[in-house]
Amino acid sequence: MHGKIALEEAFALPRFQKKTQWWASLFATDPAKHAKEITDLTDTRIKYMDQHGVGYTLLSYTAPGVQDVWDPKEAQALAVEVNDYLASSIKAHADRFGGMATLSMHDPREAAAELRRCIEQLGFKGVLVNDTQRTGADGDDMIFYDGPEWDIFWSTVTELDVPFYLHPRNPTGSIYEKLWAQRKWLVGPPLSFAQGVSLHLLGLVTNGVFDRHPRLQVIIGHLGEHLPIDLWRINHWFEDVKKPLGLKATCEKTIYEYFAQNIWITTSGNFSTSVLRFCLGEVGADRILFSIDYPFESFGDACEWYDTVQLNETDKKKIGKENAKRLFKLGGYKDAEA
Repeated sequence: MHGKIALEEAFALPRFQKKTQWWASLFATDPAKHAKEITDLTDTRIKYMDQHGVGYTLLSYTAPGVQDVWDPKEAQALAVEVNDYLASSIKAHADRFGGMATLSMHDPREAAAELRRCIEQLGFKGVLVNDTQRTGADGDDMIFYDGPEWDIFWSTVTELDVPFYLHPRNPTGSIYEKLWAQRKWLVGPPLSFAQGVSLHLLGLVTNGVFDRHPRLQVIIGHLGEHLPIDLWRINHWFEDVKKPLGLKATCEKTIYEYFAQNIWITTSGNFSTSVLRFCLGEVGADRILFSIDYPFESFGDACEWYDTVQLNETDKKKIGKENAKRLFKLGGYKDAEA
């Protein structure tokens, strides 16, 4: 398929090259290659995009990114730097790349203001945040965004009418020491990423964020971070057990309704045909988006899988590009009508 849109695609600042390569050594078989590709925003990507039929890519700052910076002033300065760098780097390639805003999530008003700048002045298409914000004197605390104090931020997201991508990050501090230090091989895609994002997303659901902001659109990756397979069980306990005990006060709709009206999932880093088919049954083709997770995953693995997966033509176009074109309000780009 030509004209595919990918939207969980990471970049890093070149000034952090050494740190990026060290970080890559923890998970990549070729850390130098990973570091080189993640800091090359356009040239290498365009070659891969042309080779594998991707017409447009939305770029976002790599995890854990600003969410790992627990000093509020330092985090805000880094977010502004990242956003300005991204805007300048893709300006000459507007038909191939768009930006996802990077935010410090220490303060909801500050985050809302930077998001507004990114959308209205830099022309970005949405925002990606790497799960909870690290905070506290030693970085051992975390900030969730599902409390009423964050309503000013979510109001801004819906006013600007842009999607919010809730992306995973690594566990840190005492959480890491208590849960993961003796199980380090489960950190990341095997388990911890999905566990963190699914907790945070269901917090948004059960603490009433979607009820107070019914037009809010939130994206999660990796074919739903393990949630689609549990939707029946979540729904059963919410509707038959928890709501009679009081959950209905902050969770007005069913979990299926939130997934139909507010939540999207992507194929990033999860190229399983059987899981995709399951998600089509539970979530539906109208709420699924193609993505790669480059450079953590390869263009070849993602695109060759999607191009050959057996789907009806309508659903394949929806997932591959039409849903993203509508969600991000994209105009013309290479092979948009192919």
